[in-house]
Amino acid sequence: MALEVNDLRRRAFGKFTLSEEMWFTRQGLEQATPELVALHKATRFRDAAGDDPVWDLCCGIGGDALPLTMVRDVIAVDADSAQTLRTELNVRLYHATSDAEQRRRPARSNSATSEAHLPGKDSPSPTVSCGRHHLRTRVADVTTLPLDGQLVHIDPDRRAHGQRVLRLEQYVPPLDWLQELTRRARGGAIKVSPASNFGGKFPDAEIELISLDGECKEATIWFGELRSDAPWRATVLPKGETLAGHPLDAYTDVRPLGRYLYDPDPAVVRAGLVDLLAQQTGLWRLDAAEEFLSSDELVETPFCAPFEVLEDVPNNPKLLRAAVRGHDWGQVEIKCRHVRTDADAVRRKLPLNGSGSGVVVFARLDGKTRVLLARRS
Repeated sequence: MALEVNDLRRRAFGKFTLSEEMWFTRQGLEQATPELVALHKATRFRDAAGDDPVWDLCCGIGGDALPLTMVRDVIAVDADSAQTLRTELNVRLYHATSDAEQRRRPARSNSATSEAHLPGKDSPSPTVSCGRHHLRTRVADVTTLPLDGQLVHIDPDRRAHGQRVLRLEQYVPPLDWLQELTRRARGGAIKVSPASNFGGKFPDAEIELISLDGECKEATIWFGELRSDAPWRATVLPKGETLAGHPLDAYTDVRPLGRYLYDPDPAVVRAGLVDLLAQQTGLWRLDAAEEFLSSDELVETPFCAPFEVLEDVPNNPKLLRAAVRGHDWGQVEIKCRHVRTDADAVRRKLPLNGSGSGVVVFARLDGKTRVLLARRS
């Protein structure tokens, strides 16, 4: 058990700043919100009117409760008593004093203690002091709670039946209960997978797609008092920049390839805000069904990765190899969106004998597949 605990802590490195001292389960770690994402969401709860507590439903190991307790009182609820205990321990850790001995004590004992012997395993959950705020935990079926008029955050179980599911109808609690929650609660957030079928399911809500280090981590359904006027939002972390609007409020022309190519952040793409981004930055599309953007002059934006285009060649393996041979490349990054490509197979066939690095992009340009040789700007 101690080996598993330590293995999970290693896996959590980079997801939580105090991962080496936290308590996890494998499923709890996989579903837990990364610390930077949870901190971002907590700011909206902080700015809500009044001092009502936040009900953190399906709290798991406490990934969202950690920053929420920095801004409000929190009632963390889970059907699993071991998970509420992990939430308590992890929140205590984050709100501990800076005394080094106090901070090291859990780590020394954790390496030699199994979860079966965690302190308070079978005892009632205490109130945890979190500076100006407090955490209380409850073991309960979240669908039985008195949530009318409350502030709520919920991370529905996407693995209740053993395998990850994408349809909201298969979440626990399921879609119909989540929809009812948006009408009962004063306001809040529902965390769902960015790959799930959330489109059109919450017509009165704001949907925020959040990426971290270029990977889209979650879709947050903001409802009630916590939603903004924008129906869609893309937020990129750790930069903290946000793009908000309606996908149909912007239109971008399709124009020939310029000197620079831009790969929009996946949060922007999933939120349907590529045209809005292009309109605000002066970029243009290369194809009506392709998210890659272009420009003649370099445009700095936190919502795209820019590349300088070196060559534009037909989608022909022989011509591609000949083009790559003209560059001193020893490694390449291969990118594609709507062109089906086996990146590993392509890479194996390229003459990569140099010392530099490049980028090979398979893209649709005005209805035709082209291969662009580029370098990161």
